[in-house]
Amino acid sequence: MAGTDRNSESLGRESLSTKDETLEVRRKRLRFRSWHRGTREMDLLVGSFADRHLADFDRAQLDRYEALLLEADPDLYNWMTGAVAPPPELDHDVMKLLRDFRYEP
Repeated sequence: MAGTDRNSESLGRESLSTKDETLEVRRKRLRFRSWHRGTREMDLLVGSFADRHLADFDRAQLDRYEALLLEADPDLYNWMTGAVAPPPELDHDVMKLLRDFRYEP
């Protein structure tokens, strides 16, 4: 959330990815998490983004995307819409794709 200590929030969380998880399984898991954010608006935005981009992401991009999914919906929404700049450690190629993404029903 805005104004919270990032180290105690998202940065302390660990990825759910395992060494034995294939890229296909990981993409499916991240797609599911993208469509089940907690608010319908974010489900539509992030889920549609995942449908469009996850198949093309390499392992490093999946790592960066998964880190973004650990963030709270209000923060992620504000970064996506440009209302607030993302913190430097999350301002990368995947965040740029999210900012440039336009949901189309």
